[in-house]
Amino acid sequence: MLRALLALSLVVQPVVAADLPDLGEVSRQYFSDQEEQALGRAIMSDVYADPRYLDDPEIETYLHQLGYKLVSVSSRNQREFNFFVVDDPSINAFAMPGGNIGVHTGLLLAAQSESELASVVAHEIAHVTQDHIARMVTAQSQSHWPTMAALALALLAARSNPNVASAAIASTQAYSIQNQLNYSRDYEREADRLGYEMLTRGGFDPRGMSGFFNRLERANRFYDSSAPAYLRTHPLTTDRISDMQSRSETAPYQQVADSLDFELVRARLRAQENSPADAVLAAGDALKDKRYRSETAARYGLVTALVRARQFKAAEAEVQKLLSGKPAHPMIQQLTAQTALAAGNPTLALQRYQVGSEAHPGYRPLQYGHIAALLAADRNQDALTRVDRQLALYPLDRRLWRLAAQAHAQLGHRLLSHRAQAEATALSGNLVAAIEQISLGLKVADGSFHEMSAAEARRREWQEAEKSQRKD
Repeated sequence: MLRALLALSLVVQPVVAADLPDLGEVSRQYFSDQEEQALGRAIMSDVYADPRYLDDPEIETYLHQLGYKLVSVSSRNQREFNFFVVDDPSINAFAMPGGNIGVHTGLLLAAQSESELASVVAHEIAHVTQDHIARMVTAQSQSHWPTMAALALALLAARSNPNVASAAIASTQAYSIQNQLNYSRDYEREADRLGYEMLTRGGFDPRGMSGFFNRLERANRFYDSSAPAYLRTHPLTTDRISDMQSRSETAPYQQVADSLDFELVRARLRAQENSPADAVLAAGDALKDKRYRSETAARYGLVTALVRARQFKAAEAEVQKLLSGKPAHPMIQQLTAQTALAAGNPTLALQRYQVGSEAHPGYRPLQYGHIAALLAADRNQDALTRVDRQLALYPLDRRLWRLAAQAHAQLGHRLLSHRAQAEATALSGNLVAAIEQISLGLKVADGSFHEMSAAEARRREWQEAEKSQRKD
């Protein structure tokens, strides 16, 4: 029941718990950090399985960099965060238990500056750091998890789908829902204030927040029947808008340039819209007519569209222009290698990956691509050596574990392949599937005594954790 309710929460536009009175630290008396983390992992298991989750390491890496730049200047930065992207054209972002923050592709494209995007992300971070989600759950019920999760769902659904909301409310025998929703103003104002502070301390334009929300509010007035999704889940008031404007007016003026990363991410998203042929035409026209803020990003978008359309010769010609001049940005280096690989030139792809990996050793998407290219070239031991080296640095990276599983499988290491796949599955929040996967490896029993013992110990650890989750 709980898993179904959590999965449904993504369908009905999940929101932060900005709807209930300030309960202070009492929330932690009934809803501990450990419980919130467990709930967060369960939710993310469903998010990763949802077809709208955008499994794009480059865009996700950018969002993590932006998010942690803001977290680092927050007054409460001890929490861990996970930023992810939802492939949805609506303008929305949301926070969930466990520091998980989702951003719709529609928001990434609608933001007219990086400061506008940062203002929304900062607002969501503030909801997490202020324990708004824990306060909501605690205020509603101190009973069993399914009841609390269902009631939380009712509050979420009330803002987006009245029919679903009615069913959820009836199933939990909830009452006075509107009274609880009326408290949203306090939480939204608190998130505005702390988000604004992060925005200014992080070096972004403080006017980004008021500018973005003003545009949304105007759109809401103009398209009353189809308000932006963000406004349905984060209701604006005249007091909030006035407060944001007054803060911006007293701040010293500073012109903040958008990063190349921001422009590249947006160009990447635009190149994936519509049909491949239409994407090539749109990207080519924008470059020809100089309708861009960054020529580099515009050309990057054109190459992305050309590869998608399998026009590899034209893509390689544009790649040469991208590679001329100063050292390439890691996203550009990744794209040039992917272009060569897609065109059937693994030797050139590996050369470009080697150059990129050496120039940007900490950029994980390049490492993923390099390892995948080695596997495609049947250089399995080289791939395993590289992935093991990366896992020593980033042991909680589920993508690296999946690559390790593939490397072991191609080398005939069945136990180790199942073990690596189980690690990736566990990191995605699905302990039941992880236990099943590692059990398959133990049945094969083709590992050394040490490998078998380590796998068995890992299975027991996950079994205890899964048992504890069911108990909670």
